Amino acid sequence: MLKWIVLVLGLQFAGELSATLLKLPVPGPVIGMILLFLLLLKQGGLPKDLNRLTDGLFSHLYLYFIPATVGVTTHVALLGHQWLPIVTAVVVSSVLALVVAGWLMQAMAAKEDDDAV
Repeated sequence: MLKWIVLVLGLQFAGELSATLLKLPVPGPVIGMILLFLLLLKQGGLPKDLNRLTDGLFSHLYLYFIPATVGVTTHVALLGHQWLPIVTAVVVSSVLALVVAGWLMQAMAAKEDDDAV
């Protein structure tokens, strides 16, 4: 499992490094996640040890929201001035995520029905 921890952190570091050096408008961890996704596509699936690692990380997912919550509470004045764009972004992105998830679910269900016939 240590191998997978090192790999995940290494890919995050590679993402951070590439985002910084190339001055990309995408956060480094997102680039690292894309790199991990491409690696898993090449490998053809999710290895058992990596699955155990992600289960452990997800079981403590609530801890990842603490820095964001602290950041929000320290910028209350900014939130007061920029509430309309923030609310608009949250509502639009939430609706968009629901629409895309629903569309994907319908497409996957239709493909499963086609495969069953």
